[in-house]
Amino acid sequence: MKKINLRACIAELIGTAVLVFFGCGTACVVGCDSVNGCGYILTALAFGLVIVAMAYSIGNISGCHINPAVTLGLFIANKISLKDSISYWASQFIGGIVGAACLSIFFPKASNYGSNGLYNGDIFKSILIEVILTFVFLMAILGVTSKVKNDQVAGIVIGLTLTLVHILGIGFTGTSVNPARSFGPALFAGGDALKNVWVFIVAPLIGAALAAFCWKYLSKNKK
Repeated sequence: MKKINLRACIAELIGTAVLVFFGCGTACVVGCDSVNGCGYILTALAFGLVIVAMAYSIGNISGCHINPAVTLGLFIANKISLKDSISYWASQFIGGIVGAACLSIFFPKASNYGSNGLYNGDIFKSILIEVILTFVFLMAILGVTSKVKNDQVAGIVIGLTLTLVHILGIGFTGTSVNPARSFGPALFAGGDALKNVWVFIVAPLIGAALAAFCWKYLSKNKK
C-alpha cells in the first residue's frame, strides 16, 4: 500500500498557512471597504503573489494545491489519488488554522482576520458568486497544467487568475474559492463568520467539481 507523502503534506500545510497569513493579513492591514478602494487591489495582489511564490517553492514537492477545492478538481480530473487527496485536505485545513492563529497574534479580533462574509446577507447569491469564481479559477488551473510545456509559467498564470477572481469577488464575499482559507480565519473570528463558513466550504467545492467535469468533457477527444 502506498504510504502518505509526508513531505508533500507538510508543504501543503506550510503553503496554506502562508496564503492565509499574507493574503488575509494584507486584507487586515489595508482594509477592503469602499473608502479604501486600493485595498481591493492590494489584497487581490497579495493572494495572487503568494500563489506565485509558493508555486515556485513547493510546487515540485506537492504541486502547490494549498486549496481543498483545487485538490478536489484535480482528483475528479484523475490527476491525484483519493488517498493523497484526503491527506492534502487535512494538511490544508490545518495550514489554514495555523495561518489564522498567526494572524491572531498581530491583529485584534475586530479585524475578523480577513474572514469571508455573505453578500448582503444573501446565502444564494453568495454561493452563486463563489461557484462562478472557483469555476473560473479551476478551469485556468486545469488548462495551464494540462501541458508539460506550460510548467515554467503555470505558477504565474494561476497566481494572476487568483488575483483576477479576487478583484471581482472581494466586493461580494471577500472571495474565498478556498475552503481552508475561509475556515481558519472564521474559526478565530467566531460569530457570523463561523456561522456562515459552510457557504465558503461548500460553494468552492461545487465550483471546482463543475470545472473539473467541464474540463474533462471539453478535453475528452483532444490528442
